Amino acid sequence: MPQARAEDNISIKRKQLTFRSWHRGTREVDLLLGRFADECLASFDGGQLMLYDRFLNNSDPDIFNWLTKTEPVPDAENTAVARTVVEFFNKEKK
Repeated sequence: MPQARAEDNISIKRKQLTFRSWHRGTREVDLLLGRFADECLASFDGGQLMLYDRFLNNSDPDIFNWLTKTEPVPDAENTAVARTVVEFFNKEKK
């Protein structure tokens, strides 16, 4: 039974992060992160979800600049998940 609870918690966390991705306040970032969340969060494990949660704690202008490569992701935020998010958008542009 504990395994089922852990899966339930991860499922709830995915839903929360998807909602946060779509409802950030800046429509452009909502669209970018919302699409990413819809397509990618289902495959994220608990650790990746924690890193994505951390990524979402950054400001919309910073995230937008990182996704559009106007500014590099700072070392403190340059996690594997942050790189995955940035790569997701750069693949779409090609």
